[in-house]
Order: sequence, then structure tokens, then C-alpha cells
Amino acid sequence: MNLQNKVAVVTGAASGLGFATCKILAAAGARVVGLDRDETKLAMLASELGVNGLVRSVDVADEASVQAGIDAAVQAFGTIHVAVNCAGVADSAKTLSRGQPFPLATWSKVIAVNLTGTFNVIRFAAQVMSANEPEVGGERGVIINTASGAAWQGQIGQAAYSASKAGVMGLTLPVARDLAEFGIRVVTIAPGLFDTSMVAGLPENVSQSIINRMILFPNRMGQAEEFGSLVRHIAENQYLNATTISLDAGARMSAR
Repeated sequence: MNLQNKVAVVTGAASGLGFATCKILAAAGARVVGLDRDETKLAMLASELGVNGLVRSVDVADEASVQAGIDAAVQAFGTIHVAVNCAGVADSAKTLSRGQPFPLATWSKVIAVNLTGTFNVIRFAAQVMSANEPEVGGERGVIINTASGAAWQGQIGQAAYSASKAGVMGLTLPVARDLAEFGIRVVTIAPGLFDTSMVAGLPENVSQSIINRMILFPNRMGQAEEFGSLVRHIAENQYLNATTISLDAGARMSAR
């Protein structure tokens, strides 16, 4: 897909992987709609995107909120060609801690945002994409999701997070099969350890210890721009479909 003048919707757009992805897609010529709950940071994104961008406050776990965000994108730019799901939370708890079971509210929140939220965006974006005029090869759209290396290498306390990300991986193939007749591709990225807000609060010696123990080469955490560059490549490479791509420098997670 040639991204020039295409319309891309990105969730989790106000920071980290989503923010970098918005900037890279915009640089490729796309009109970008950034969705996030953080209105303050969305204002910063809006200033970066300029007239070819739009931001909206959206809670991906809420059906009506997602529908409103998708509707705003269509109203502003006419359609959607690319949907990128970056919104996520990483709340953690042990299955049993000090005699108390994992709080169900934490489980429900993580599954609602990371898994249900991803599918909310998929289904509404796909509905819009299905009405697009097909490009050469019959393509009408591409959906790119974010899983995690934790999907198969979950650490202590990551039961909910790992389950949600494994769910994102698991839906990739069946949704790609569902949408193939419409010319819509579905690809998932499973990032490893990235230098985002989720790890920004770690002391330098702690983060370096994690890098030394878990990452092969290059011996550093990933940069959000590297994630965004892969999103762009997936959008532009029509033969990528129904798969999960690890972006992790060979990282292997330890138990903690």
C-alpha cells in the first residue's frame, strides 16, 4: 500500500510506540488520526501532525467511544486504510500474593484494554475499510496489532498481561481469514523490551541489568521509531499477512 494520502488510525497515539508510529506514518504521506485517553498528550501530538492530522480522546475498551473515534476519522478524511492498535496497559499482580488471590478487577482491566480494545478497533475499522475502492492487487486496508514477547515468555506477575497479548496473537490468523475476501490484511507485531514509558521509571543500573541479561544484539532496548518503521513496512508490503513478527533483538525474558 502506498501511504501517500491514505488515512491511518492509531490507538495509544499519545505516547511511546503509538506516538512514534503516528509521526512515521505522517512522514510517509498519510493523514493520521491519533486516538488515546490522555487529552494533554494528544494536544502535543496534534501540534506534531498539523493539518493532516486529527486527535480524539477514546477509550478502546468502550464500544461507543471507539465507534465515535472511527466515525470522527471518516468524517474528517472520508475513510480508513490503516488501523494500528498500540493502546495497552501492563498492570501486574501475582496469582497468589500474601494469601490473597489475583484481583479480578486488575484482570478485567488488562483484558478489556489490551484484547477487547484491540478487537473493538479491528471490527469497526474493518467495516469502513471494506467499502474502500481496491488498490492494485485488490487491497482495501491493513490492520496492525501489538502483542508482546510476554505472550509466550510472561514474567512473574504477568498472568493477565501475557494472556491478553497471547489473545492478540491468537486472533491474528482467524481475523485475517475473515477479512481476506475484502482485501484486508491483518498483521501483529510482538515487541520485546522497548524504551517507553513502561520502563522509563527504572533506575539506570536496573534497566542496564535487564538489557545485559535478556537482550542478545544490539545490546540495548528498542526505540519506538524502530517499531514505527516496521509498521510502515507492513503497510507498504502487501505480501505480509496473517502473521506475528517478533521485534526484540533476540530477547529472552527471565522469570522476573
